[in-house]
Amino acid sequence: MVGQSNMAGRGYLKDVKQIYDEHIKMLINGRWQTMTEPINFDRPTAGIGLAASFAGAWRLKNENGQIGLIPCADGGSSLDDWEVGGALFENAVFQAKAAQRMSTLSGILWHQGENDSFVGRSAVYYDKLDVIVDAFRRELGVPDIPFIAGGLGDFLTRGRYGQYFTEYNAVNQSLQKFAETRPNAYFVTAAGLKANQDDLHFDAVSQRKFGTRYFEAFFEKRSVMIPPDNENELVNIIQDRALTPKEQTALLEISFAAGKISLSDLEGELALINIK
Repeated sequence: MVGQSNMAGRGYLKDVKQIYDEHIKMLINGRWQTMTEPINFDRPTAGIGLAASFAGAWRLKNENGQIGLIPCADGGSSLDDWEVGGALFENAVFQAKAAQRMSTLSGILWHQGENDSFVGRSAVYYDKLDVIVDAFRRELGVPDIPFIAGGLGDFLTRGRYGQYFTEYNAVNQSLQKFAETRPNAYFVTAAGLKANQDDLHFDAVSQRKFGTRYFEAFFEKRSVMIPPDNENELVNIIQDRALTPKEQTALLEISFAAGKISLSDLEGELALINIK
């Protein structure tokens, strides 16, 4: 998971149902742990991103498989911040290599470009991105790994920060061109997706949809230029998946440890699970 804040996720946690699946992992301190949201805690404002529903859609196709997410996105970062040899690039390589010791790296999910949408930066977006993606593939020894990039939201110029995103269409064109001209690269449209009140960050409901679009590009190995007709249904299936007793127990213990429920509530709910 690489890019800036819309990959890290800024959707409000309260706006969607939690996705919890013991077969979906996230890399923490070099180890796989069961995913909880927010996944990519780069800022205190971290929230719902697209990766959880991407993983949920993957699980629908892989009933007995496990998928791991490697959070490396950093809010407000430009392509220059992701330059080869820079701190963000090196951290992402380090994290991915740590995961490769015990897993197979299968895809790069990218969402970035807001910070390259003004003062002429969009004119060199394609060339800079090309260098970065080639370096990721080379450093990680995965020359054919799918690279999936999502488009920037059409709402960007409307918000309080709109003056900084006047070139977002040009960035989207560069991302589409990259998908058309580079091997194993795919573009995912952001058409129809909505934002938080800042008109900068995709809201939680839109991030859920975006993740399923990313998965379609990954699974079908093609760009997704039109929003799928069934994406709302798919999101509901992912979010409404029946939890196993083990998963229910884990969520209760998390709530207890976080001070959200009392010990008596915990024990009562655990007893109900055991009865079932």
